[in-house]
Amino acid sequence: MKIAVYCSAKNTIPEEYKQLGAQLGQWIAEHRHTLIYGGATGGLMTETSNAVKAHGGKVIGVIPEGIIRAGRKAKNCDRLYVVKSMAMRKQLMRRKTDVIVCLPGSYGTLDEMFDVIASGTVGEHNKPIYILNYKGFYEGLKMQAQHMHSLHFLPEEEAYKPHFVDSMDQLINELTKL
Repeated sequence: MKIAVYCSAKNTIPEEYKQLGAQLGQWIAEHRHTLIYGGATGGLMTETSNAVKAHGGKVIGVIPEGIIRAGRKAKNCDRLYVVKSMAMRKQLMRRKTDVIVCLPGSYGTLDEMFDVIASGTVGEHNKPIYILNYKGFYEGLKMQAQHMHSLHFLPEEEAYKPHFVDSMDQLINELTKL
């Protein structure tokens, strides 16, 4: 299975968050799955991809030219796709993956997450997306979705929606079912 992981690229995040990437990367490799990620260095991106490689797994990166110019191209990819823009990166990652996992992150992670949710909502794909709400990281997003439901901005029964999980064990359990 090809697993796209969206996550923080900041090195300044707490170590416990970086360990989430290491745990997921190890699991991906040990279960002979393939990581698809942003192909850049830093934070959870480095931790996840390094763990996949350290445990004998395959890593596919998709990186925009601008991130390469910034000197942040990862060196541990088995295959690296270079694209012109962030929009092209999102499109290619979504096309090549079977499932999407969102670890804690910032604006880029949210952008990727919302792109997958919005495109799934309009029927462009039906690939599952799992959002790791570790220590309530995405609790505000869950509350916003509930608020949108209560005001009928979201349909009562959504044909496509994200799956929130609260722990790495719960995430791995859900991925194992696929």
